[in-house]
Amino acid sequence: MIEKGSTYVVMGLLNTDSIAYAAGRMLEDMGGNVIYTVQSERMKRIFFDRSKDLTEEQKAAMRFEYCDVTVENEVRNLFSKTGAIDGVLHSIGFANPKTCLGDSMYTPAYEDIKQAFHISCASLATVSHFALERMKKGGSIVTLSFESQMAFPYYNWMGVNKAALEALVRALAREYGREHVRVNAISAGPLATKAAKSIPHFAHLARTWKKISPLPWDVVNDKKEVANAVVFMLGMYSKKITGQTIYVDGGATNVGGVLLPHEKPLMRTPAKKAAKKKAKKKAVAKKKF
Repeated sequence: MIEKGSTYVVMGLLNTDSIAYAAGRMLEDMGGNVIYTVQSERMKRIFFDRSKDLTEEQKAAMRFEYCDVTVENEVRNLFSKTGAIDGVLHSIGFANPKTCLGDSMYTPAYEDIKQAFHISCASLATVSHFALERMKKGGSIVTLSFESQMAFPYYNWMGVNKAALEALVRALAREYGREHVRVNAISAGPLATKAAKSIPHFAHLARTWKKISPLPWDVVNDKKEVANAVVFMLGMYSKKITGQTIYVDGGATNVGGVLLPHEKPLMRTPAKKAAKKKAKKKAVAKKKF
């Protein structure tokens, strides 16, 4: 539940295909106020302003602020302008795909490794530090992760950073509990976002999920399901949950091995299957008369 008039900072907006946008829209639909952040004006112009999914009026109605999370002053300045807030979504991650992702873990590009860690993990601590000052009545901080207990091909250093991010969530939850601020992560299954396109062989990851997820997983549309969990964790119904990594991935990370043929998700839900069967019987009965 989102209280009407509450304010949230959604960080890391890229375009309308992102989890950040889906979560922000849900917050707005429930009566919340949303402040979106983009890394820079140039990034907004390239990726968001060119979107055909929204009218110019809809774009103009959104509040944007610019914030590069690797620059502490920009994070400080961002929260100096937000006023009181109730929560933050940290939807930020980056690793140079040419050096930190791919066929081999080893890379001599240590500066790229450090940059990836700074953006994808350490920035959460910076954001939380300055956001805390604006959460006088407590609040919620949510970040986005991906299954870090297993090693997936090509994901490499980003997988390492996600494991570190989840450890940081636990540490921040311990530190900020006294302030009634909770910190959690949502670990999502693979989603076809702009950011995902930079992952080498993302299609292989998507195919893997079809083989191991007991619930059907839609890499395009299930960002809404992830956004549902984000909004829940930001809202009032999760007030006693902190330091957790919540999995929204179709159950893929909690089952062992590839699904057997009889275990694979049905194309239709049982209710829809039953309704179709009933309609078919009804049609046959009409023909008899």
